[in-house]
Order: sequence, then structure tokens, then C-alpha cells
Amino acid sequence: MPFQAVVHPEPPDGGWGWMVVLAAFIQSALVFGVIRSFGVFFVEFPVYGGTGHSPENESTLTRIPLLAGPVSSALSTHYGARPVVMAGGFFSSLGLLLASFATTLTHLYLCIGLLSGFGWALVFTPSMASMARYFKARRTLATGLALTGVGLSSFAFSPLFQLLVDTYAWRGALMIVAGMSFNLVACGALIRPLTLKEDLAGPLRGDSVGMSLKKLSSLFGLHLLSHWPFMRFVLAITLVNTGYFIPYVHLVARARELGFDEYKAAFLMSVAAVADLCGRLFSGWLGNCRAFRLIHILVTWTSLTGVSLVLIPFGHSYSLLVAISLGYGFFSGALTPVVFSIIPEIVGIKNIFSSMGLLQMIESIGGLLGAPLSGFLRDVTGDYTASFLTAGAFILAGSLVLATLPNFSTCTAWPTPQEPDTVMEAGERAPLGSGPVRVGGPSPHDSPPYEAVPKAEKMLPDT
Repeated sequence: MPFQAVVHPEPPDGGWGWMVVLAAFIQSALVFGVIRSFGVFFVEFPVYGGTGHSPENESTLTRIPLLAGPVSSALSTHYGARPVVMAGGFFSSLGLLLASFATTLTHLYLCIGLLSGFGWALVFTPSMASMARYFKARRTLATGLALTGVGLSSFAFSPLFQLLVDTYAWRGALMIVAGMSFNLVACGALIRPLTLKEDLAGPLRGDSVGMSLKKLSSLFGLHLLSHWPFMRFVLAITLVNTGYFIPYVHLVARARELGFDEYKAAFLMSVAAVADLCGRLFSGWLGNCRAFRLIHILVTWTSLTGVSLVLIPFGHSYSLLVAISLGYGFFSGALTPVVFSIIPEIVGIKNIFSSMGLLQMIESIGGLLGAPLSGFLRDVTGDYTASFLTAGAFILAGSLVLATLPNFSTCTAWPTPQEPDTVMEAGERAPLGSGPVRVGGPSPHDSPPYEAVPKAEKMLPDT
């Protein structure tokens, strides 16, 4: 008997989707939580001479995995997110394990930067895209809950990694972190495939070369390069990303420059981390209320983040710096869930994998350029004033670009993206608006339909 796929007319907004949120929570913790806390190892690596850790190294390590976003999205579109995420978990863990045997700087870069970085890219993009496919009205809330894993793990992993290094040395600690990362494989197994109405596009038409080009364009999202609202959104997020990470790079140094001791300076980042966590949760709740359009919420958080960066050079007292750090942490954390939640409203849920991969590749360029530019301005001017003013200007410029998106000035919902014709097998068309439709035979990998009430069959009278 042929397998049958359950076709959902729209995202279930719950059900197994909450397990996908749990998987994304653990994955964000084991990817970006590990990356943010990796400074402990930079200090210990003997090839760095024990003094080679710099925030720029950490920032670069954070952005490099996202450059492979289109590759992970193309693989997920072709093979499904579950095997891609599981493979990514294996590669990231293997890279950390092999790094524990490193004897040269090149060995470390190949294992952590290339192998683990590629694995992290295979994990993060498909996980976030799969979660977005399971939710619609609650998408921002689900995204906010999933991304809180970054803040919680950043808090927990730094002291944990230091304890592991003190107990087992850096090689033994890396082996343990590699073992922790193997849990990404189990999380990937939780991502159950979901077939939506928009996925049932009509067959490609044309000659073999044209069909191959169309398929390649669809896999890597090349057709989105001519989608002007989406490309303006990508430009805006790239500008935001250029200034977004500057406080992680230079806020502690700015506090030390003002004469505060190292503990007070480091406490500013702890304050920002707590506020970041609260901001993500609040933003998810606010988006779930549907009281405001997501684009308006995003512009608000982005603008406030830019203003908080501009105010950092004017914070000469410690209490004022703490207040500004609270504001920056809350606003910058709040904008992150909205960025991922708004993408389906722009390009449609069918293009979520390719659009998210393309976005993360391009916006990572801004993240890679931001830290070196900030350091260059510090060297030229002699202090961090120009660095923070420029970072704030980039973010505010991104807010202005976001304001050019279609229907920004109205309070109506985003126009529904054009949906392709839904073509069933053997040329038969079936209405998909009332409930899940089965195509083929039952598949053990499909999630149970969220509307499982069948239509009542006409009963014959008893005879």
C-alpha cells in the first residue's frame, strides 16, 4: 500500500510543534551558548600563548556558521530538516572532539571553525525554519521560548566550562563539551516532518535544462534575490547586525577605560544577559497577543536598541552604565524572535527554509565587519565613543529601511504571499481549506493531523 502524507491547510499552532520548540531550545543552547562561552578555551589554548583570547575571535566564531545557511536550507528542502539537523549535530560534536587532539593553530581552526562551524549551520537554520512551519498565531511566542536557550546557557556554560578546564584541562573539557553536543543528534530526531498546503506546488514545466535551473534556484532561494520586499528586509537586518554585537566586543573595555575594576565591568555583561532573556520572553508574549503588527514591533525594538548604543558613550557613572546595559540587553533580546517570526509573512511559509538560509548568510557579513570596524575606530580616535555611535547609527539605519517595507504605515495585516496552485496526483484537485488531506499512503514520519475529525459518512437505514 503506498505511503500517505498528511497535508495541513495551515500550521497547527501547537501539538507536536511544542516538542520542536523544546528541540530548538536545546539546540540554541548547545550552539550559541557554547560559542558565547568559548572564550574560556581561547585563554587556555597553548597555541594562543595563553593571552590570545579576544572578543573579536568570539564574534567571528559566532558569525562564520551562518555563512553556510543556504547550504543547510538547500539540504533541508531536498532531504528534510530531520536528517540534516542530525548530521549537523554529529559534525559539530566531531569537530570539538578532534579539536581536543589539536597540536597546531591550523588544526584548531579546521576542527572548530570549519567542521564544527559547518555542523552548527546545519543545526540552527533548519531547526528555526521547522519551528516556524509548526506555528502561525503563536510563532513569535514559540520563537522567543526557543531562543531563551541562548541566554540561559550563556549564564551556565561559562562557569561550567571554567570548572571543566580547571578539573580536566582544556583537552578533557573539550571532550566533555563534544559529548554534550552529541545531544543535538537526539534533538534533530524530534523534528517531525510537516506537510502544508503551500508545499503542494504544481510540477515544473520546460526543458530539462530549464527545470534543473528552476530546481537549483528553488533549493538555494535564488529566486528570492528578485523579491524586493525580502531583499530590503535582508539589507535592514544586515545593517542591524553590523552594530548589534559591538557591546559584546567593547562594552567591558569601555567600562575599564572609565576606571571601573574588572568585576564591575564584567557585571555589565551579566546584567545585559539577564535583560536579554527577559526581552526575548516579553517580545514573544507581545507578538502572541496580536495587538500590534510584527513589523511595527520589530522597528520599535530595533530603534530602541540603536538609541541604547548611542547613549553608551554618555554613560560616565557606573549606575548609568548599568541602566544602559539593561536597556540594550532587553531591546536587543526582544528584536531577535521578531526577526525570525516575520519572515513567513514576507515570503510565505513555503520559502521559509531558503529565505532563512539566505538571510543568515548575508546578515552574517554585517556581523563579521562590525567588530573589526569598531576596533579600527577605537585605534584611530583613541576611545570607544566613535565605535558605539557608529554601531548605533547602523542599527538606526536598519530601522529606517524596515520602515520602507510594504504596508508599513497601515495597521492591516501583511498581504498574503502569492500561493502556487495546489496540484494533486493524477491531475485531481481537492479542497484544502477545511482540514488535512492525505496524499499517497500513511507515513510513520508524518505528524498526526491537528484536525482529525472526519466528515460523517452517510449511513444506510437498518433493514
